[in-house]
Amino acid sequence: MQELSHVLEIATAAIEAKYFNLPIDGGSPIYRERVYCYELYHQLRRQWPIGTPFSVNGEIDKKGHLQVQATGARAASPDFLVHIPGSMSGNHAIIEVKPGNGKLHGIRKDLRTLTEFQEKVGYQRAIYLFYGHFPERKVNTAVAGLVAERGVALPAIEFWLHASPGPPASLCAKT
Repeated sequence: MQELSHVLEIATAAIEAKYFNLPIDGGSPIYRERVYCYELYHQLRRQWPIGTPFSVNGEIDKKGHLQVQATGARAASPDFLVHIPGSMSGNHAIIEVKPGNGKLHGIRKDLRTLTEFQEKVGYQRAIYLFYGHFPERKVNTAVAGLVAERGVALPAIEFWLHASPGPPASLCAKT
């Protein structure tokens, strides 16, 4: 699905500040990944190309999927999948989302999921979207740890950054 990068840019640009940082009564706004993801899903669906066989779905639980289990991939519920439902040959992209202040263990978990879904389940693209800021040190630490654990380099993972409400997310690095 060649349009995915463009759709992602337009969708992220439409996310307002109230979904980026959730206002808190009596406190400062805070990052809430689910709030951002739900709005991103809404905006992706608004921009989704008419006539494409691909769908975008959020948090599909793959724990009971027999063909995913047969690959040896860990059970996971990725933030988003771009795929042709009902067709393992239509696995286009897996997308994980994390605020820039995400914890190292969460980044490691997401990198494992992105890697396994690309290598074992056959997704063509793996996208890791950070919003707020890009936690370069944490990402480098997580990547280095996973490479050391595996003994081989990671597949191509696209790192995107949506720095602030308004401007679109953009590709900032690849592994």
